[in-house]
Amino acid sequence: MKKGTLTIVGLGPGKVGHISMETLWAIKAAQEVILRTQVHPSVSLFAQEGIKFVTCDHFYEENSDFEHVYEQITDYVLKETEDKDIVYAVPGSPLVAERTVVLLREKAAQMGIAVAILPAMSFLDLIYTRVGIDPIEGLRVIDAKDEQALADAGKYPLIVTQVYSKLVASELKISLMEVLPDETEIFFLRNLGLEDEDFLRIPLFELDRQEHIDHLTTVYIPAVTQAGIMDIKPLEEVVRTLRAPGGCPWDREQTHSSIRQGMLEEAYELLEAIDDKDVEGMREELGDVLLQVVFHARLAEEAGVFTMQNVVDDIVAKLIHRHPHVYGTIEVANTTDVLKNWEALKAEEKKDRKRVLDGIAKGLPALMRAYKLQSKAAKVGFDWNNKDDVWAKVLEELEELQEAVKENNIAHIEWELGDTIFALANYARHLNLEPETAVNAANNRFFNRFNYVEDKITSTARTWADFSLSDMNKFWEDAKKKLEKE
Repeated sequence: MKKGTLTIVGLGPGKVGHISMETLWAIKAAQEVILRTQVHPSVSLFAQEGIKFVTCDHFYEENSDFEHVYEQITDYVLKETEDKDIVYAVPGSPLVAERTVVLLREKAAQMGIAVAILPAMSFLDLIYTRVGIDPIEGLRVIDAKDEQALADAGKYPLIVTQVYSKLVASELKISLMEVLPDETEIFFLRNLGLEDEDFLRIPLFELDRQEHIDHLTTVYIPAVTQAGIMDIKPLEEVVRTLRAPGGCPWDREQTHSSIRQGMLEEAYELLEAIDDKDVEGMREELGDVLLQVVFHARLAEEAGVFTMQNVVDDIVAKLIHRHPHVYGTIEVANTTDVLKNWEALKAEEKKDRKRVLDGIAKGLPALMRAYKLQSKAAKVGFDWNNKDDVWAKVLEELEELQEAVKENNIAHIEWELGDTIFALANYARHLNLEPETAVNAANNRFFNRFNYVEDKITSTARTWADFSLSDMNKFWEDAKKKLEKE
């Protein structure tokens, strides 16, 4: 018995006019025509021309796993080809994003079945026209679930196919937002070449909010210019070079412990720039803080513990997990609800913390640590009822401090001084103030006022010794009035 032949054709990306004459002749001459799917605009031509066909749509209805569906379609088409000349028609081009065609070519070769593939117009041709791109300049076409390729989005033009539902569009959006800004302009393409086509320029975050998303939906993501990409790699490479053999002797000697103080100092210099509203200073100090982060990550990578990418991935995952009202389905009414959710999720993550005060770093500045200790204790009810009670405690501690001073016992004085400052930190908390910030602001005020006094004295031909405390206090009061106006 004569073996049949298999001719694979494409129905073009949309309307009937996209079908080539060669394809139409092959369809009319076939003993049997099999459509991968009847859900395609050009199928209307078959009824007009009296062309009979069968479809594979029932395989999609019977299975949820696409790979299984493609395997079944392949086996079915090849079985029909055993004794008939078959035309197998697919949407678009047989050679663009057609898994069944790949499988048919592989299995037909093993079975000795002749396969002919006719060229056809694909949806890519319409995209080239609508978007105005030349693929020779660089282009990648991927499936919406290709996470590895999506991780490189923005580096080159990207066409994403198989965006066939809102769920897929939502998953695609989340993947893209991990590497691109939320406002990145993308192209939403649907039913290209048809009267009701959608050709929309939209921000990335609106991708899954489009009204119509179906099997004819595609997304185009232009390459992002280098100026629009934040890249930390140059800084990582500088640190790597400094730490490498032949690099800087000082940098090569450092450890996590030896540069510990550097992180603290750079953080405080950043805070100073923030307090001074010094934008250029903030930019510089943020860079210094970032250097500390990258340096610690480099030390960890050299030790085989973790990498800078791990640091970034962990904080991204943490932020998404702790914001279910943004990335999930949780609804919140106000900031209070947000903080409650945050603490609940944090407690879930930190199950190794068995005690109430666990997790408060001992290396924090003393006032900041006092504030955090009191805040955590308050969450379980260990707190004063109101700020008046707290102030009474401050006065009590002041009296005890005065008594210790009268005794002239240094150890006792230090003890009571610590209790007094601790009580004041608690009072600040009840006033909704952070004591570390308050004292830092007081330090800055003293610094500026004292400099004013010094300028007044040095503007004369006299020395500090020539001025009484009363004289200096007058300058001080002038400084307060003058600087408060600035």
